[in-house]
Amino acid sequence: MTYASVHAAAPRLAPHAPHTQQTPHIPRPAPAPHTAHPPALSRGLYAVPDPHPAEPADVVLEDDGLVLDLAGRTATVDDRTLDLTFLEFGLLAHLLSNPRRVYTRRQLMDAVWGYPDSGEGRTVDVHVARLRRKVGARHKRRLSTVHRVGYKYLPAS
Repeated sequence: MTYASVHAAAPRLAPHAPHTQQTPHIPRPAPAPHTAHPPALSRGLYAVPDPHPAEPADVVLEDDGLVLDLAGRTATVDDRTLDLTFLEFGLLAHLLSNPRRVYTRRQLMDAVWGYPDSGEGRTVDVHVARLRRKVGARHKRRLSTVHRVGYKYLPAS
């Protein structure tokens, strides 16, 4: 059997009839405008990093030998570089940039961590304790606890 004989013997189908009825057009809603950061992810632990973050100003905070370079994200005490984590540096910078101002744990969680504290955790307390160990004996008392409220930084002068 050849190819031609098989196709010649096959029954012929009627040509496809054109579509006689038109389906009504149902418009789709316009797509939502694209946002760089979805609202649910714009802050907090699962935050989407900004692809073009603003350059921080060359701000240096100093107090009695404690120096914080915000642009370089470095901290030194009497020319000794401190090995701070990202959150420890943020916490120290926040307290040092607003001396004598008392911050609640919730305010610190919101400002440094990026999401409010539930009020039950000891996260801020643990980070302040670690900071006190790292800054040394002379500066640890400057990270002052305001009992039942939160923390503040007491400058030397």
